[in-house]
Amino acid sequence: MIEGFEPNALVIVNLVNPKEKFFGVLRALSAAGVTMMAINLDSFDDWVRELARDDDEPSIDVFTMFVPLFRVERIFLDEPAGAIKSYSQRFEDVVGTPIRQHLGI
Repeated sequence: MIEGFEPNALVIVNLVNPKEKFFGVLRALSAAGVTMMAINLDSFDDWVRELARDDDEPSIDVFTMFVPLFRVERIFLDEPAGAIKSYSQRFEDVVGTPIRQHLGI
């Protein structure tokens, strides 16, 4: 692993071809690619609202994925930036539990 990007770190991954962004838990980072338990950022707000409603059968959830390194443009740690909250903070504000607890890590 690369320093600062340890297993179970909360990250945002920007991909190319096609352009996509994912938020989730880093499982592995190697010369071959990135494995993570993630959700597409386009679905993040819907997912959080669904969890806050406490639906019995959520229609949106995280999934484990592998992305080859040639598709990875950038990886960011999920950290607040000044007054802007991190995705994990936003999750906890809406759902009421820490995301690590929700995901069982």
